[in-house]
Amino acid sequence: MTNWQTAGPADWERRLQPMVTVVPYLLLGGLTLFTVIVEHGHGIALDLGLGAVAAGWNLVFFTVRPAWRDRPRIMEVFLGGLILLGLALAARHPWFGFYTPALYFYAYRIIGWPRELFYVAGAGLVAGTAQATGSDYGTWAGRLTWLTVVAANVVPMCLLAWLIQIAARYHQARDRAMHETQEANSRLATALAENAALQGELVEQARLAGVQDERSRMAREIHDTIAQGLTGIVTQLQAAGHAAADPAAWRRHHEAATALARESLTEARRSVNELRPEPLDGGRLADAVTDVAARWSARQGIPAQVTVTGDRRVMRPAAEVALLRTAQEALANVAKHAPDAGRVGLTLSYMDAQVALDVRDDGPGFDPAAHTAGFGLVAMRQRIEALSGTLQIESESGGGTGISACLPADPPEARP
Repeated sequence: MTNWQTAGPADWERRLQPMVTVVPYLLLGGLTLFTVIVEHGHGIALDLGLGAVAAGWNLVFFTVRPAWRDRPRIMEVFLGGLILLGLALAARHPWFGFYTPALYFYAYRIIGWPRELFYVAGAGLVAGTAQATGSDYGTWAGRLTWLTVVAANVVPMCLLAWLIQIAARYHQARDRAMHETQEANSRLATALAENAALQGELVEQARLAGVQDERSRMAREIHDTIAQGLTGIVTQLQAAGHAAADPAAWRRHHEAATALARESLTEARRSVNELRPEPLDGGRLADAVTDVAARWSARQGIPAQVTVTGDRRVMRPAAEVALLRTAQEALANVAKHAPDAGRVGLTLSYMDAQVALDVRDDGPGFDPAAHTAGFGLVAMRQRIEALSGTLQIESESGGGTGISACLPADPPEARP
């Protein structure tokens, strides 16, 4: 709306103060003075009286009562009275038609849409009446002339009011759209900042998870290489100490300890360089398991038989490493916890969708319910389950121990 309330009191007063306090009075004063000069006293008292009433009306209702400008009904009374006074003056003297700019100004600015059209039409009536002076209102031709002149003023000025209203609505819609766009941009900036912070948190969590996974991997590698090798070395040295009276037995244990030390050193170097386990270099899993079992059997003096079933095929490196480590850990547990076992059997089974490794011994066994799993079994389970596999441990007192690890034969992305 192009009225007082839309513009705001302070802004309206600052920009249009001259039109409010000066122009209406200058127009009335100048036109009244011109009337006095031209009329030479004929009916001048009435003209002066109408001009004074118009000035006083403007002064009382608008100039000295700023608070009334926010009250639409009072403003309608004010402008309606001012239009009637202007019409009376224009009917007496045509030059009072020059007072209509003040009337149009008030109609456009202080009366809200669409009521302002009535007051714009009233100002056009004043202008048309002034312009049609001299017409014979007693004849139809005179009256038609007056109506035509009035319409020529009213229609364009009402059309102008309508165009101003359209422009005002356009600017309001544009301002509202700009405000909404700014709010949307602000929300988007906030969301982007939150997403950036969340992404940073996710990256940090991923980094920490990667660090934790790498620590777990290194812990398993150390256990599966250095720790197992050191355990075997200690076992062989203890056995050599017990066989001090038997040079041949002492030499065999000493050579086994030396070989274990060399293998452990090699494995430690390869683990640091993130290479595959030495037995898998240049060979398949079945051959690597057979080689590990043969060397273990030579050191421990316990027969270890490897059986391979199904069609041998190359698996993903991580799966082969996991199964080989499982075989090494299971054999290390036999040497540590069942040194009196009579034999150990390792079965590597290649099935359609899975590959399984079973390691069984005829040692004393243990009660799984009463046994707390050490790091070796925990690391073994973590390594297998990390590759979507399963690990089962079967044992009972006096009945030996069996460890069964099963992994998918193909990588998850290769499976339909």
